Amino acid sequence: MIRIAVVEDEKEYQSRLDTYIKQFEKESGQSFQVTFFKDGLDIVDDYKPVWDIILMDIKMKHMDGMEAAEKIRRSDPAVILIFITTMAQYAIKGYEVDALDFVLKPITYAQFSMKLKKALVLLKKKEEKYLLLPVDERKERVSTNDILFIEVKNHNLHIVSRNKTYVMRCSMQQMERELAECHFVRCSNSYLVNLKNVTGVRKETVMAGEYELPVSRPKKKQFLKALSDYLGTGYL
Repeated sequence: MIRIAVVEDEKEYQSRLDTYIKQFEKESGQSFQVTFFKDGLDIVDDYKPVWDIILMDIKMKHMDGMEAAEKIRRSDPAVILIFITTMAQYAIKGYEVDALDFVLKPITYAQFSMKLKKALVLLKKKEEKYLLLPVDERKERVSTNDILFIEVKNHNLHIVSRNKTYVMRCSMQQMERELAECHFVRCSNSYLVNLKNVTGVRKETVMAGEYELPVSRPKKKQFLKALSDYLGTGYL
């Protein structure tokens, strides 16, 4: 099921968008879970990166759509943004927050369905696994493609990405099961490595980005076979 957030302060357009989404569901067979917000401030407050698509009005009373989008992008680079506006010139600013497109008011079903189809095509292309990882008192959505490796230390998992390290309470076994289809393999009891980000192998170690990790003797044969199989699939 695809999750859509609609941020629109006008009841007329809330109702119209709700009708259009239901019509699109019937025509396409696609299933949506839709949540409505009346203002940019409402969706930004305690934002959680769980949406696939956000339909965002530009002009709203407390926080306009552009400011809300800028705040959302800080913790959610993956969500697809489509702006709803009365003036096309606002669409130019949309590029600053990597918006996919805009819908011009008054909204017609033909225009809306075309934009939604475009979003669904992009969503399918972007299909990859994401983890919700803790940062202070909030969570960030992190692509598994950006994770280099995971280390278990003092009963916590240290998830090392290209840009930062996240720490969370979880068992390595549970994380290994969750990421099994994403080509994460143990090189030792303490390390789970993303094969996509392996940059080299030495006698007793493996390079993940700039990090050199130990390969234990019991795990070595299985790890090297998994890496060889992975490279043979043409993923890299």
